[in-house]
Amino acid sequence: MISKEEHVAHWITQAEDDWEAVGILFQGRKYLQSLFFTHLVIEKLAKALWIKYNESNIPPKTHNAIYIISQTPVALDDKTNEFLLSLNRFKLKAVIRNISINCIKFATKNLQRVL
Repeated sequence: MISKEEHVAHWITQAEDDWEAVGILFQGRKYLQSLFFTHLVIEKLAKALWIKYNESNIPPKTHNAIYIISQTPVALDDKTNEFLLSLNRFKLKAVIRNISINCIKFATKNLQRVL
């Protein structure tokens, strides 16, 4: 049986791998894809936190990092919460509209600098 610590480590390792991809995509000027992977990194880290602070080792099946983190004792400041909300909006638009023009405008180099 896999321990809680191993579950947490799994999500963190996956996030680290995706973070490496963020850098490669960004350097290759693939800003939209870089932003998409950034969301994945944050989601996976949120799931690691969720597992750490909850009894179960299976996090919620959602991509909403704000919701996942809200199920932990971790408190987000307003700036971080707004940033995560922006990423959630981006992800939703990308999935629903199959990466619409609005998402491309959103995924600017300036937004990536925030990271």
